[in-house]
Amino acid sequence: MQSTRAAETATATESMRPEILNPLFAEVETLKGVGPALAKPLRKLALDRAVDLLFHLPTGAIDRKRVDELDPQDSGRVITIDLVPTSYRASAGRGPFRVGATDAAGNILNLVYFGGNPGWAKKLLPIGEKRTVSGKLELYGQDMQMIHPDHVLPPEEAVDLPVREPVYPLSEGLTSRRLGQLVEQALARAPSLTEWIEPGLLGARGWPAWREALLRVHADPQDELARQRLAYDELFANQLALMLVRASSRRRRGMPLHGDGRLRAMLKLPYTPTGAQSRSIAEIEGDLVQATPMTRLLQGDVGAGKTLVATMALLVAVEAGAQSAMLAPTEILARQHYETLSRTLAGLPVNVAILTGREKGKAREATLMGLADGSIDILVGTHAIFQEKVGYRNLGLAVVDEQHRFGVAQRMMLQSKAERPPHLLVMTATPIPRTLTLSHYGEMDVSRLDEMPPGRQPIETRVISGERLDEIVQALGRHMGKGGQAYWVCPLVEESEQYDLAAAESRAEDLRQLFGGRVGVVHGRMKGPEKDAVMADFAAARLGVLVATTVIEVGVDVPNATLMIIEGADRFGLAQLHQLRGRVGRGDQHSVCLLLRGNALSETARARLALMRETNDGFRIAEEDLRLRGAGEILGTRQSGEAAFRLAGPERTAALIETATQDARLLVDRDGGLDGERGQAARTALYLFERDAAVGLLRAG
Repeated sequence: MQSTRAAETATATESMRPEILNPLFAEVETLKGVGPALAKPLRKLALDRAVDLLFHLPTGAIDRKRVDELDPQDSGRVITIDLVPTSYRASAGRGPFRVGATDAAGNILNLVYFGGNPGWAKKLLPIGEKRTVSGKLELYGQDMQMIHPDHVLPPEEAVDLPVREPVYPLSEGLTSRRLGQLVEQALARAPSLTEWIEPGLLGARGWPAWREALLRVHADPQDELARQRLAYDELFANQLALMLVRASSRRRRGMPLHGDGRLRAMLKLPYTPTGAQSRSIAEIEGDLVQATPMTRLLQGDVGAGKTLVATMALLVAVEAGAQSAMLAPTEILARQHYETLSRTLAGLPVNVAILTGREKGKAREATLMGLADGSIDILVGTHAIFQEKVGYRNLGLAVVDEQHRFGVAQRMMLQSKAERPPHLLVMTATPIPRTLTLSHYGEMDVSRLDEMPPGRQPIETRVISGERLDEIVQALGRHMGKGGQAYWVCPLVEESEQYDLAAAESRAEDLRQLFGGRVGVVHGRMKGPEKDAVMADFAAARLGVLVATTVIEVGVDVPNATLMIIEGADRFGLAQLHQLRGRVGRGDQHSVCLLLRGNALSETARARLALMRETNDGFRIAEEDLRLRGAGEILGTRQSGEAAFRLAGPERTAALIETATQDARLLVDRDGGLDGERGQAARTALYLFERDAAVGLLRAG
């Protein structure tokens, strides 16, 4: 079913896409010389179509110095020279094969080949026949040599050998030269497109046209104006798409939700909401009474109290006679929210239910019936809550937690569950720099929780050498001896859940040798009930230490756990470290986070750990994370569900996002949107950068 729907979507997109772009969206196998063997390494780089090759920009370039004579002073440089092969010399065993060659002045250069069939080198470099050779010149003792030259050509074929050759990111089985040849084919398909950038802006910036920019950046990776132009185009298309999504949403009439306050008045809160919480609740309440569906982002640092704000919004919906749904990215987080809501709303006439992939049989059927007949007021769950069979009687509000794990398409899917689009509140516990808020959530209003609830103490953070592991284990024993609990997060071994799991199991076994059954372990491969049982034991203090992979990054709230140990902390990003640290400090007790580091620290890792020690401010940490790591990793390498920009890196995003947003707004407000002359060109840009869902929304609206 899903693949059929995907195929239908692809077909629909293809039929609406401007015909001029179709050659760019052809499969990479349509390029000359690309068969199954070459397609495989290309696909590893996500180079599936010609357009992907266009946007696979070079990271540097090789400058080939043309010389007439060999000169030892050129050692270490890439040179191009005419040579005449004079001798062959094979080494014993598996040693290299050498071809002796001379330049016009009689200087000798050894061309060295390792492995393979010497016959191939002999055919390439026949004795006595001039060849143009290009590669890196090296000194081997007093001799000059060139190992595996990049190019060996008859002089008449070397006329077009570039003086400057781009270097591309590669995967095994690809050479930069081969990839460059494929890029040339893709560039030949790139059409000249009508300009979509506002003329005054284009002239002021001195940017080339779109096609010229592509040609220039592939020829000279250092061409900053060309790179700026391409980055801007991607940002402009993104910002325009977000504006169209918002415009479409605002044109559709939603369901005004007027809460009378009776349920909220019944709540018995253990503390008075902070000013930031009260302000955010008021902003949300003001949105909910409107017929225009709310689309609001709630940003808050770890422990800032987003759940209370969401709870108030859910109660407004119930007071107004509507149903609401709360969507979480993982089962652990969904169950945490369900338990928190059930506990907070105990005694209130509110029916809360949960639906994840684990609910089966009669329990699942009962939940589905309760949603359909309206007897369930609030549903909490994972992505299972917007599957086809899940129908609501009167869905008025959807709350999405950990927004960055859900794409825009999934949010829209949830919104489609009602006759009238429900109000939408999305939350993130990862503070996001303003630049990224604008580029990823530009269609949303933003509420920001920048105060911590009273009683919360700053978490003391220490950076300790991993060589002091025995001392750490002893300190853990003393901590548990006083009735305390702790988390022990195992290092990221590599981008493989299997290896990370092995690291967690191994560490848990080591600790069990000392602490016996007081050691529990959780990881992503465990089945739901098994994971729940361990978490329940930890929450009930039957376990003293919980060993885990980053599965505990969100959704775990045990106030008695006041010690966090992160092994291999230098392997984690700032945002992940901050999230993990936020698992402690949940109560009013003093909490400590120990960051165990390796010995060989990069400057970036050293800066990350120093900042963690210095501050608990998640917004400052997020800004620094953007500077140190870039937007592609700001949310943690395993978290981000939104496609990263391909052409606009973090620095160019920061420099250009405001201008792109203003230009997109100018197009919508002054230049007639997509129906005007510039709008037709902008429509092409939306398809080119695959933001065409916004065109469909506009058509549907």
